[in-house]
Amino acid sequence: MKLTVCNEMFEDWKIDDVLVFSKEVGYDAVEIAPFTLAETAYDISQAERARIRSVADDVGIEIAGLHWLFVSPKGLHVNGPDAVIRRKTRDHLCELIHLCSDLGGRNMIIGSPQQRHVDDKVGFDQAFAWAVETFGAAAQLAGDEGVMLCFEPLNSGITNFMRNPTEAMALVNAVGHPNFHMMVDVYSSSLEGLDIPAEIRAHSDYIHHIHTNDDNGYSPGSGGVDYPAIIAALRDVEFDSYLSVEVFNFEPDPKTIAQESYDFLRSLVPA
Repeated sequence: MKLTVCNEMFEDWKIDDVLVFSKEVGYDAVEIAPFTLAETAYDISQAERARIRSVADDVGIEIAGLHWLFVSPKGLHVNGPDAVIRRKTRDHLCELIHLCSDLGGRNMIIGSPQQRHVDDKVGFDQAFAWAVETFGAAAQLAGDEGVMLCFEPLNSGITNFMRNPTEAMALVNAVGHPNFHMMVDVYSSSLEGLDIPAEIRAHSDYIHHIHTNDDNGYSPGSGGVDYPAIIAALRDVEFDSYLSVEVFNFEPDPKTIAQESYDFLRSLVPA
């Protein structure tokens, strides 16, 4: 298991500084929110992609991949009624796959709850079919680029589409591509009242990434989640991918959050 930290909590930091600091703390990898680099992936030149990858290589830290994929530019939607927007979203996702590959990343986390929320006028079945269409087209490219698309079930307080691993498995099966699987977010799973270790064991063949946080939306170990049980389940299924710190409260500062999260996770997952 590799310990990873998401970069958006560093807010105004340059990505180079995030990579250096994260390595100093002890993290194995950094997970990047593309909107922290530019408004769109199209705005990130090949030279800049190569430069960031080179910095990571020089520092000795991995780029785990990308998340918060559809936050920027505004107006994207995976499964909404507007075909032009869906096509734009698909093309945007495909460019992000190129970006992820260019940076040396492995996993892309498909969360972005509002950009997949089902419109009441559409209905679930149609929205599901459009999602399969969008992700099916992208999965083929992901396979070519060696990138895993990891769908993220999110809690019902922020989306009405795919809120737990069982629901997400229906989407994974419908897309039917080896580069479209899923991941687990501890915070959302806790809010949904899920038995997280049981979910991990039930869907282990399809879980490629874990967002570590707690039932309060803050750093792992700061709330009521039973992390030893989660880690035990991950060991049982021989999970060897990323445990990535993603928080939604950036107080008091990113350095403190990154260090405390690392110390807690490292106490459970020795180097």
